[in-house]
Amino acid sequence: MKISVGHGLADAEKRLEESGVSRRDFMKFCGIIAATMGMGPAYATEVAAALTADNRPSVIWLHNAECTGCSESILRMASIDGKTAYIDTLILDVISLEYQETIMASAGEMAEKALHDAMKKPYLLVVEGGIPMKDNGIYGKVGGVTMLEMVKKAITNTNCLATIAYGTCATYGGVQAAKPNPTDAKGVKAVFPKSLVINVPGCPPNPYNLVGTVVAAIMTVTKKAPLPKLDADLRPIVFFGQTVHDQCERQPFFEKEQFAMSFDSPEAKKGWCLYKLGCKGPSTYNNCPTKKFNPLDKGVGVNWPVQAGHPCIGCSEPNFWDKMSPFYEMEK
Repeated sequence: MKISVGHGLADAEKRLEESGVSRRDFMKFCGIIAATMGMGPAYATEVAAALTADNRPSVIWLHNAECTGCSESILRMASIDGKTAYIDTLILDVISLEYQETIMASAGEMAEKALHDAMKKPYLLVVEGGIPMKDNGIYGKVGGVTMLEMVKKAITNTNCLATIAYGTCATYGGVQAAKPNPTDAKGVKAVFPKSLVINVPGCPPNPYNLVGTVVAAIMTVTKKAPLPKLDADLRPIVFFGQTVHDQCERQPFFEKEQFAMSFDSPEAKKGWCLYKLGCKGPSTYNNCPTKKFNPLDKGVGVNWPVQAGHPCIGCSEPNFWDKMSPFYEMEK
């Protein structure tokens, strides 16, 4: 990895040039982020100014009960040419990621010290994973400290400007919160209702939804733009304002009542609607059809589940493991 976690705050543009990222590529990146945020590419200069401002906050990333798939999603975020990963050349440096257990070099006491030092100055908190609450949180610990206590210490710190719950586990509890929920896992907002929390759900989420939210928060702190509008579930409307169904390329087949009745049928291969195979797109809010996944090229991925022939399972909705299952049956 070209840039170490925790060294990206000062002289951002100079460091990017040294890493092989030209000003032009950086502005392309800012244009994509601006477009993702619903601001339009013309706001690329505003995004660039916020991301290189000396007073921008750093980012602390905490892991709780989860599979790390959300981290994997952003680690696979690719560049303009689809080859060089943004996580190496842009994300770690420009956003100034100070602490992230999965990818940081430090371990043990050195990692704990890095977290302690990062909390001494203004920061945005990203939380990945649900928080086990049963028996005072003893079912999830890091370094002998419960995940509940770690998040509490970080989210209640006066230097914490805002918290982004990244992924369905952090937003609503996720798979470990599914019945019977033996550890009483909960999402961040449910545990800390008085804290400023922005939810970016998904299993996993699209990485641009996270980066766009972090950039929006940085732009708010640096007085470049207000925070994005949120829906009733605290999700940025710019990313979660429409149903998957309304944006889906198979939606015209729904209108014609042309439904695939099995996954291996000729109709399914022709792109007919998967609603009768359990697709939850009509009741799921996300931008999967327009942003897609793996790898991202010019801000848009090459595929997403429904395009690949699998129905939407509603992973960005509250309690989807219980509400949306069985996944291969029509909603009642």
